[in-house]
Amino acid sequence: MNLCVEAAGTLVALAIQTFTLSWDHSVEKIEWSERWRLSPQGLVLEEAVVRGTGAGMEIPQGAVLKNGAWHYRPDLPPLPELVLSDAGRGADWTLCDGDGRCRQLSQIVATAGNVVRLSPCDKAASQP
Repeated sequence: MNLCVEAAGTLVALAIQTFTLSWDHSVEKIEWSERWRLSPQGLVLEEAVVRGTGAGMEIPQGAVLKNGAWHYRPDLPPLPELVLSDAGRGADWTLCDGDGRCRQLSQIVATAGNVVRLSPCDKAASQP
């Protein structure tokens, strides 16, 4: 199983089983990250980490403060896909594989102004 990344008619399959997706909050400019795992049931959110609070960033009950960041596990079932949108603000996300190799999603597919979909897939791995 691979991670499929799709945007603007381009589909790229990455040979990774776990990944971390991070970005800066659009208003507060605080880093937010999520650690995901691919499973036959879909994308499993294993942990979310936020480095502060602010607009729309309330820390959930049960979160633990470690090394200056709040860590918690959202109560979500596996998702068939994760849909990202930059809402016209030119956002970019950092995708790190399970070995810590990172790159911007915009280096993989065209993210600016486009909806980006991440999902498990059985496609052969292809690197942009």
